[in-house]
Amino acid sequence: MAVNTALVKESFALLAPRIEPLTAYFYARLFAANPDLRTMFPPAMDGQRGRLFRSLAELVEMLDEPAGLRARLAEMGRDHRKYGTNEEHYTAVGEALLAALGRFLGPRWTPALQQEWTAVYGLIADTMKQAARDAAESTPSWWIGEIVGHERRADDLAVLTVRPDQPLPFAAGQYLTVQTSHWPREWRPYSIANPPREDGLIGLHVRALPGGWVSGALVRRAEVGQALLLGPARGSMTLDPGSDRDLLCVAGGTGLAPLKALAEEALARGRRVLLVFGARTGKRLYDLDGLRALAAAHPGLRVIPTVSDEPFHPGLQGTAAEAVGGLRDWSEHDVYVAGPPGMISATVARLRRLDVPDERVRHDPLPGVAGGPLPASPSAPPALDYLQ
Repeated sequence: MAVNTALVKESFALLAPRIEPLTAYFYARLFAANPDLRTMFPPAMDGQRGRLFRSLAELVEMLDEPAGLRARLAEMGRDHRKYGTNEEHYTAVGEALLAALGRFLGPRWTPALQQEWTAVYGLIADTMKQAARDAAESTPSWWIGEIVGHERRADDLAVLTVRPDQPLPFAAGQYLTVQTSHWPREWRPYSIANPPREDGLIGLHVRALPGGWVSGALVRRAEVGQALLLGPARGSMTLDPGSDRDLLCVAGGTGLAPLKALAEEALARGRRVLLVFGARTGKRLYDLDGLRALAAAHPGLRVIPTVSDEPFHPGLQGTAAEAVGGLRDWSEHDVYVAGPPGMISATVARLRRLDVPDERVRHDPLPGVAGGPLPASPSAPPALDYLQ
């Protein structure tokens, strides 16, 4: 791509202090010129504005990685079909984006810079549109999923089992977005907690976040028989097809979901897995019985639960990162980490001190922390969600 990436990145960095008014202007401009688009968005736009900036920041950061950027954009293009996005919408968004950039960059918005940003957005739009066209030939824009299992494991946590109305292709370690009838047009990402199965069922581990509309509804209001809308599977925190190394999986909280799926897939391929599951208290080890049952069925799996904030807990005490540091040398393992951002950062830092190569560590992407060659983010996936 013949783009002056340094110039684009420099100009985008200048916008950071004014990102809230910029995104507000962008949406005001978009809806004023295209009032019919407003119905495609949730009533409350505060979270949407933040997602727009994070998505643009991720794409700008990836401008120096053309292959990775195109793969990410293709994934986004396939996913955006669930919003009802058509090709005319990309034109409207591009016009509003360039207008917003020009307004807030002021005299720095030179013809040369406008040309660079026009080229960048052209690549974004063209790649996403082509991916959407290709996907339309083989998969639906979204699936209807029936809840066939709903287990409350804690007041704020539930394990759901969902049956899609038609085959939904995915790989172990991926996530999908979910919409509930309680909150129309609000999509939230959740990792799939199992590898593909013949029955097509999908497991989801959901913790109700404070103020979380969708997560609260899925935990406290959903029940067997209800329907959900499911977006296509996304994410690349999957098994490396060229590796036969043993796995170290380090999970915190509901970060267990994708790692449990990866562990099952790896075990089925004859690879050994050590899974460290960390929580603040013993009660937060919400799926320990399921992990023990999996270990009983697969001698190649070893599960190590650890608790950080319960002094009299009878088992291992400490954080997941501390447990990893005290166990053994992991330099010959493929390592997967999922959980809260602080837990991921601490674990990645510990692994680096243990001389585990970065290219063998995969985790949710974090600001300022490398995520390995194929990062993914089940908890907060990067997505150019300007149309939702």
